[in-house]
Amino acid sequence: MILVLSLGLTACATNANVNGRNSQVNPQANPPQANPPQTIEQQEVTKQPTDKKAIRPFRVNVPEEELTELRRRIEATKWPEKETVSDKSQGVQLATIQKLAQYWLTEYDWRKIEAKMNSYPQFITEIDGLDIHFMHVRSKHKGALPIIITHGWPGSIIEQMKIIDPLTNPTKYGGKASDAFDVVIPSIPGFGYSGKPTTTGWDPVRMARAWAVLMKRLGYKKYVAQGGDWGSLVTDLMGKQEPPGLLAIHSNLPAVVPPEVIKAIKAGSPQPDLSEEEKTAVAGIGFTFKYLDYAHIMGSRPQTLTGLADSPVGLAAFMLDHDPKSLALISRAFDGQKEGLTRDDVLDNITLFWLTNTAISSARIYWENKTPFFLPVGVKIPAAVSVFPDELFQAPKSWAKKAYPNLIYYNKLKKGGHFAAWEQPMLFVKELRAAFKSVR
Repeated sequence: MILVLSLGLTACATNANVNGRNSQVNPQANPPQANPPQTIEQQEVTKQPTDKKAIRPFRVNVPEEELTELRRRIEATKWPEKETVSDKSQGVQLATIQKLAQYWLTEYDWRKIEAKMNSYPQFITEIDGLDIHFMHVRSKHKGALPIIITHGWPGSIIEQMKIIDPLTNPTKYGGKASDAFDVVIPSIPGFGYSGKPTTTGWDPVRMARAWAVLMKRLGYKKYVAQGGDWGSLVTDLMGKQEPPGLLAIHSNLPAVVPPEVIKAIKAGSPQPDLSEEEKTAVAGIGFTFKYLDYAHIMGSRPQTLTGLADSPVGLAAFMLDHDPKSLALISRAFDGQKEGLTRDDVLDNITLFWLTNTAISSARIYWENKTPFFLPVGVKIPAAVSVFPDELFQAPKSWAKKAYPNLIYYNKLKKGGHFAAWEQPMLFVKELRAAFKSVR
């Protein structure tokens, strides 16, 4: 059982159900100073203490017995034989996952990321019948631009935590006060500490609507949105839905591929009238379609993956094998190389999935989704695109202009991959500053 509570403050704790486990949400999770001005969140709690729509402060405190059990299961792992090839063509190599397991068992410290999470204001509020967990960090600078940032799979809010401080406190990180953002990072339903849907229907379309409700509930009349992976689809759908106050969107995995190109790729037909940039993108998309077997099984049979809820090492191997370049980066991290992600970064995210038992609930987003990935959804509001070289494919500007007729920013970077905010946080922050400069 995971208990979520405010350390040292239990007298006024109220009960909630998060991820199907008993949890505690404490209205005084952030100890008050002498006569402080009330934030919107505190006002909401004060005015509506029994309202399901109230915004309830939230902290994480995993009981030590949960971590002891995790280590017991890692140590008891039943290993397969070594792969019969010398490369990663059969999946995550035995040496890599064994190095991960050894570090997880003997050196990894969950308490570090738990403390980091608790250093930021976290909240839960019910939207459309489901508890939504989110971080909400306001800038000290006046006129900060509110932004809602959405993660994907196998990501979590941990994926974006490195960019919170540079976005909210730009003068400390090479920026100007006018670059400041108020940052909202929600956990997708079924992920992390958000609720797990018990009925069907929580697809990206519904999530996009829920995010608009969240921003309105937080009191924001104008804001922007950003996403990668599933977050890019949710963000694009927000752009299509055009909720009041949404000024612009930004994507690092933009839905720009023309339908005829997708059709030709799947049919194996030649495409003679493409630029070199577009041909490179086609090659990346074609490879992606062949590689992402995990997406096919989650999209058709997520419940069959029950073993991921029983074996932490099995869960880790499945999560590592997202795409070849990310896997190569992670493998290098466990070989001792320092670039992009660290061993702790990788295990912070995997451990969150394990402790919240969200392997299956998170997989269902693939089953729920009915919106084709990579295809434009019809965004008419201002949109911005950042293209990272190790992404699943590099979106050509020619396609971006067609998919987003109000394209306000486009840039290709020299470093970074699928988990761009996690791998290259300062580059990512600079992209967001530049992307939304014209809509402030």
